[in-house]
Amino acid sequence: MSIIIGVNAYHGDSAACLVRDGKLVAAAEEERFRRVKHWAGFPSESIRYCLAEAGLTLADVDHIALNQDTSANLVRKITYAALKRPSLSLISDRIRNKRERLGVAEQLDATLGKGFKGRVHQVEHHLAHLSSAFHVSPFEEAAVVSVDGFGDFASAAWGYGRGSGISIDDKVYFPPSLGIFYEALTKWLGFPHYGDEYKVMGLAPYGAPDHLDAMRKIVLLQDDGSFKLDLAFFRHATEKVSYEWENGAPVSASNLFTPALEGLLGPARQPGTELTQRHKDIARSVQAMYEEAFFHLLAAVHAKHGGTRICIAGGCGMNSVANGKIYSRSPFREAYIQSAAGDAGGAIGAAFAVWHEAGGSRDFVMDHAYWGPHATPDELQTLVEAQRTAIEAAGCTITHVADEAALCTRTATAIAAGKVIGWFQGRMEWGPRALGNRSILGDPRRADMKDFLNLKIKRRESFRPFAPSVLAEAVPDWFTETDDVPFMMQVYPIRPERQASIPAVCHVDGSGRLQTVRAETNPRYHRLISAFEAQTGVPMLLNTSFNENEPVVCQPQEALDCFLRTRMDVLVLGDWLIERHESPA
Repeated sequence: MSIIIGVNAYHGDSAACLVRDGKLVAAAEEERFRRVKHWAGFPSESIRYCLAEAGLTLADVDHIALNQDTSANLVRKITYAALKRPSLSLISDRIRNKRERLGVAEQLDATLGKGFKGRVHQVEHHLAHLSSAFHVSPFEEAAVVSVDGFGDFASAAWGYGRGSGISIDDKVYFPPSLGIFYEALTKWLGFPHYGDEYKVMGLAPYGAPDHLDAMRKIVLLQDDGSFKLDLAFFRHATEKVSYEWENGAPVSASNLFTPALEGLLGPARQPGTELTQRHKDIARSVQAMYEEAFFHLLAAVHAKHGGTRICIAGGCGMNSVANGKIYSRSPFREAYIQSAAGDAGGAIGAAFAVWHEAGGSRDFVMDHAYWGPHATPDELQTLVEAQRTAIEAAGCTITHVADEAALCTRTATAIAAGKVIGWFQGRMEWGPRALGNRSILGDPRRADMKDFLNLKIKRRESFRPFAPSVLAEAVPDWFTETDDVPFMMQVYPIRPERQASIPAVCHVDGSGRLQTVRAETNPRYHRLISAFEAQTGVPMLLNTSFNENEPVVCQPQEALDCFLRTRMDVLVLGDWLIERHESPA
């Protein structure tokens, strides 16, 4: 038996997974346990969970796989430092990071106790990304592409996967980076926090790509499919501009852009100030430039390898708008993007890269994302009984509904009546998307549902859209693309004749970031949506993550706390139905 723990550490979205004999057993991001968004550092709690889920101890672990190799691309690093002479603070920061990454065994001893006697493997960052998509995909062979900010001195890599092997054709090395381009423009648009790029993606449909010519002065496409940046607009090539992590949390980041960017686009928007139409147009132009570069790269990859299948990974692999255009703007006809395409997913990629390097067989496909912690029926009952006084004091009734069909019918009826549901079931999702086990659910037919959720529960910007969870078998009737999207990683156009009937999940441009739901992978969620369809004729629900400006809830206590402090109407906690005696949303 072979036990491998994969790790993403010392960077945002720290995470761990456990692979036993080539099959994923457990995976979780550290933020879910620490309750700090994008937590960085060593993922000791994630490792602790994975071991417990597998019924193992550190002594049982044969390999630790880290999704970063400090020796990778070393010649290029030395050459760059010699030629460009970056600041001493940038060099010292890189040296400190290298030392941290070499201390994995020591971190295990310090946080989880002694006992690990296996090997520690460093897996080059982009190989881990490519492995995280291809090695768990259903494809025997496919083109593979990884695009992100930076990892191991590279910002992109591409090649081809066949069987258990991945061959890398080429990479884009520091300092060009599409991730840095998108992040710098995100900050120019006044969104300062780590991971705010998705806000720009949500804002873009409100604008027009009127500034694409300016973007083409920033991102320079190359004949081989790669790209460069005009570094006059950026500071990262010569200065330290990385995030500072305080107790695992991103607390600040200096601007990535130089005054030259403001000379090109005008003064940067200050956080919290008005979003003008010009800002929306620039957001659209940023997205358009990313797509132009992304599909330029995909065209070159296809020109070399042919085929119809592609696997996408890396932080930019989270750009669901671009992903949704792969079939219309490239020759590829099947795409696989796993639920944690970003750095967290590198933990899985590192583990599977080590497994296949050792000659392991390839007989695992990740067709769902439910790899996190769960609560047993006894644990849920203990919580409800312990909190009964507080629940009833909040004006709620508690009902245990043992029959699943009855539970789903009652919940669907509440949703159809305009109520907002906290839905806590089974194992927590792997990756940033709530996929029907840690979700807040609503009626997609209600035009006021989006604003209510944004203002009263999620407490976030009004322009951000909500996603539809749709029965997989109903996709052709509601979307222009017929595809399986289990991880909510693609945005597709909603059929024009259907858009008015589901305004809460139809974005301003007529699109939706759908999740396809199958009875085989999430039977209870599929049954709930089916019950809603039986009552309304609509085979989907509005689905957003179960949280309120915090990481997605992990444990049932966190779900109950979030329910009680917000204006949700109903909490379905396993088989327990907790209902407020108030008017619906």
